[in-house]
Amino acid sequence: MVGEPRQDRASSALEQELLEENHRLRRICQALIERVESAGAGGAPYGAFEHAVLLAEQVRERTETLHRTLDELAETNARLEEARRDAEAANASKTRFLAAVSHDLLQPLNAARLFASALEERKLPEESGRLVQRIDRSLSDVELLLGTLVDISRLDAGVLTPDVAPFAVSQLLDALAEEFRQMAGARGLAFRYVPSSAWVESDLALLARVIRNLMSNAVRYTESGRVLLGCRRRRVGQQYWLEILVGDTGPGIDEARRDEIFLEFRRGNAAAPGQERGLGLGLAIVDRIARLLDHPITLNSRPGQGAQFSVSVPCARPARAVAPSASTLQQAGTRQLQSTEVWVLDNDPAILEGMSALLGGWGCRARLASRVVELEQSLAERHETQGMDRPSPTVVMIDYHLSSDEEDGLALAQRLAGSHVDLAPILITANHDAEIKRRCRELGFPCLLKPLKPLRLRQALIHLLDAG
Repeated sequence: MVGEPRQDRASSALEQELLEENHRLRRICQALIERVESAGAGGAPYGAFEHAVLLAEQVRERTETLHRTLDELAETNARLEEARRDAEAANASKTRFLAAVSHDLLQPLNAARLFASALEERKLPEESGRLVQRIDRSLSDVELLLGTLVDISRLDAGVLTPDVAPFAVSQLLDALAEEFRQMAGARGLAFRYVPSSAWVESDLALLARVIRNLMSNAVRYTESGRVLLGCRRRRVGQQYWLEILVGDTGPGIDEARRDEIFLEFRRGNAAAPGQERGLGLGLAIVDRIARLLDHPITLNSRPGQGAQFSVSVPCARPARAVAPSASTLQQAGTRQLQSTEVWVLDNDPAILEGMSALLGGWGCRARLASRVVELEQSLAERHETQGMDRPSPTVVMIDYHLSSDEEDGLALAQRLAGSHVDLAPILITANHDAEIKRRCRELGFPCLLKPLKPLRLRQALIHLLDAG
C-alpha cells in the first residue's frame, strides 16, 4: 500500500512529460507550417500543394496530347509530302504529255497553215479567196488555243526559261503588225502601226506571245473603230525603256475589274457579236510572262472609251544588222526570192508538200528531203556539178525533230554549215526550249517556231540572202 502512491506519482510524471513533448512538437509543426506559408506565393500550404499536383497532372496530360498531335502531324506531313510528290509527278507528266501532243498536233496544223498561206497568195475567184481567208483565220484560232494551253502548262510546271538577248523591236513588231492588220481589216477595223528603230533586250518569242495576246484581245473585243500598235521611249533614272503600246476603241475596262482580268478563265463580254471563242487565259499568260521577264505592264482605260495596255521593255544597244522590215518585204514582194534554191528537210510528207507549195508561190526552187542521207547526197552532187565556181547561196530549212535514228536538226545544221560554206541553215521547231534558241543565236542560225508564220519565213529568207 505504501508503494501505490509512488507508482501514481511516476505515471503522472510520465504523462506530464509526454504532454510537454506533444506541446513542443505542435509548436515545431506550427512553426514549420508558418515558414512554408511565408515562403509560398500565398494561400494555405496544402492548397498550394494540391494546386501543384493538379498542374503537374495537367502538364502530363497536355504533354501526352502534344505528343499524340505531333505524331498525327508527322503522319499528315508524310501524306502531304507524298501527295506533293504525286502532284509534281502528275504535273510533269501533264507537261510532257502536252508537249508531245502539241508537237503531234502542230505538225498537221503547220501543214494546213502552209497550204492556206500558199492559196492566199494566189489569184483566186473572190468567193474562193474569202473561203481561204476564213480557213486561215480558223486555223489561227486553233493555233492560239493550242499555244495557250501549252504556255499555261509550261508556266504551271515552272519549266519556262527566258532566252534574253538584244534584238531590233522591228523584227518582232513589223511581222505582228502585218498579221493583225489583216485580222483587223476582216472585222472592219482601222489599224494603225507606229514602227520603231529601237533595240530592246528580252526573249523575242515570249515577248511576241505577250504582244500577240494583247493584240488578239484588242481585235476580238473592239466592234468598231480602230486598233493601235506602237512604241515610245521612256527614261527611268539611268535606264531607258521602250513602252510597247496596244490600244483600241473597244468597250473599255471598269476600274473594279482591272485586277480580275489578269486572273485565269476570266473573259470579257462573251455576248459580243462575231466574237471568237477563247479560254480566258490570254491576259493571265500576259501577266505571268511579263513577271517572268520583269517587264512592267500598265493599263489605262475608261468604260466606253477603249483601253490601252503598255509593256515596258529595257532598251539595248544595236548588236547586228537589222532584218528587213515588213514594209521592205511588201515593196520587194517575191522578186528577191525568184529562183532561190531552198532545201527543206522534214520527216512529215504533208509539211514538205505544204512548204513546196508556199515556196513555189514565191518563185523559189524548192528541194525536198525526208531523210538526212537524201539531203547530204543531193548537196554533194550539187557541189560536184558546180565545180570550182563560187556556188550561189543555198538555204536549208531543217526541222529540229528528225527521225529517231538521226541526229537533231541543230546538230545537223551546224555540221552542214561547217562542211558547206555556201549553206545558210534555218532551224524550224515546235520546241520552245530556251537552250535551243540560245544555241541558234550563238551559231547565227535563224530559229522559227511552228506553226510557221509565212511573213516571218520570208523575212528570214531575204535576210539570209542579203547577208550572203
